[in-house]
Amino acid sequence: MKKLLLFFIASAFISCKNDKSENTSEVDQVQVDSTNVEEIEFKQVDSRLIDNDSLWKPFEADLSEFSTEVYEEVKALVFERSIPEIQQAIDNEKLTYEEVALFYLSRIKEYDRENDLSLNSIISLNPNLIKEAREKDRQISKAANHHPIFGIPVLLKDNINTANIPTTAGSYALQDNQTEDAFIVKRLKENGALILGKANLSEWANFFCEGCPNGFSTVGGQTLNPYGRKIHDTGGSSSGSGVAVAANFAPVAVGSETSGSILSPSSSNSVVGLKPTIGVLSRGGIVPISSTLDTPGPITKSVIDNAILMDAMKGVDKADAASVKAGKQQTVYYSNLENAELKGKRFGAIKSLMEDTLYVRAINDLRKAGAEIVEFEAEEIDLPNFLRLLNLDMKKDLPAYFKNYGGDVSYKSVQDVVAYNEKDSMNRAPYGQALFLGIVKDSSSEKEFAAIKDTLKTNGTRFFEKPMKEHDLDAVLSINNYHAGYAAVAKYPAITVPMGYTSENKPMGLIFIGKPFTEEHLLQFAYLFEKNTKRRKTPADYNE
Repeated sequence: MKKLLLFFIASAFISCKNDKSENTSEVDQVQVDSTNVEEIEFKQVDSRLIDNDSLWKPFEADLSEFSTEVYEEVKALVFERSIPEIQQAIDNEKLTYEEVALFYLSRIKEYDRENDLSLNSIISLNPNLIKEAREKDRQISKAANHHPIFGIPVLLKDNINTANIPTTAGSYALQDNQTEDAFIVKRLKENGALILGKANLSEWANFFCEGCPNGFSTVGGQTLNPYGRKIHDTGGSSSGSGVAVAANFAPVAVGSETSGSILSPSSSNSVVGLKPTIGVLSRGGIVPISSTLDTPGPITKSVIDNAILMDAMKGVDKADAASVKAGKQQTVYYSNLENAELKGKRFGAIKSLMEDTLYVRAINDLRKAGAEIVEFEAEEIDLPNFLRLLNLDMKKDLPAYFKNYGGDVSYKSVQDVVAYNEKDSMNRAPYGQALFLGIVKDSSSEKEFAAIKDTLKTNGTRFFEKPMKEHDLDAVLSINNYHAGYAAVAKYPAITVPMGYTSENKPMGLIFIGKPFTEEHLLQFAYLFEKNTKRRKTPADYNE
């Protein structure tokens, strides 16, 4: 069969542009010597807008007192640890939330910018982080039944509105976009989370320039992959979220996905990423591409942390029609992971992917754990007018964001942003803005637009529903973001979990794709796979 439309137009623009299947061989214990590997040449790497002195000024005094000795003590309790492990150390009075916050700030300052290992994954930091962490330490004795996210620093993709920190979508045009909190940010704060800062991203969530690299934004510069800096693609568009979590710059992060933008960078950086059913998490206050397909989602190092972060963001947003339609989710996502089992679960393996040795090994791991594997030929199904769906949605959804959620900006349309960028395209749009120009030119009648959406939903659903019904499957197994487009238009949830590394040390993720509102089951499947395989390895250069 042809390549399953793995790289049809939407995947090419919205997620990882060069994410292809390959015959892989595993590298688990030894990092590859990349000295002879050809590096990617980027037009621009460093940000021209971020002022490091201003970024770090609020933390100078506190970081100066956070000695190397204390850092090492905290590292033993925090580095590569799960949220429950961190909370246990705090409960045992071995650690404070302030120390946790200072630990991550120290790592960001040491590694993220202006050095030979810089990853450019962070755009901005919460200037009140330490003050807020101290407040959590004071509150801890009164918060016996607090949510597990309490006191944990959370990094947000910089298209998610956050009070006191600009929400830029990586765009020069939005560098002063001061807003109120998005709905999911309010939920995080209500559950006690600390907002660490904002993560770099592919500008406008990868729907801006054509042919530009994943992870680039004019505000944040070029995000780089810690498993192969300037060698391996970061994936997109939640590039900074995936990279920062992988390098232990943040315990957890929030990304957003239209088609592959969580699955791709999570897989590419050996972390866990969940793309929920549309509406399970509110989109209110998030810079949009498509109200039809957009969703935020958690990106973490472990499945338990993913479930905790997912749970902390849920809630019904009356201003988001998809959230209202999805309704209240009663499930506590992190509560039943230990009680789950794979015995008797039926997973569909796509025959065209069976040449990938890591995929085959992952399938065998599931089989050994008691799961039943059914190989099937995926049907050849087109997704016509996918790009037009995104064009037509963003043409109306971005003005709605500016009107209802935008802060200190005067734009009213995509055309306004295009016009602003054209005044200084060298700095404001170094890779051009071809996709934005395509949005401006596109139009349709309401009837035509409805037909486009209906066809895509029908075709995407058929891609999964047919084999799932025929073989009584609990989930379909894929790789990285290979079938993210189908999951997007079908509105099926999907989770990626690390399954190993290629001979070039490129991370690869196993994807579980399930029917709508099966997030709890997908988290359980991923948790058990993770528990049985433990494939994630810390990137070697960021282990200090």
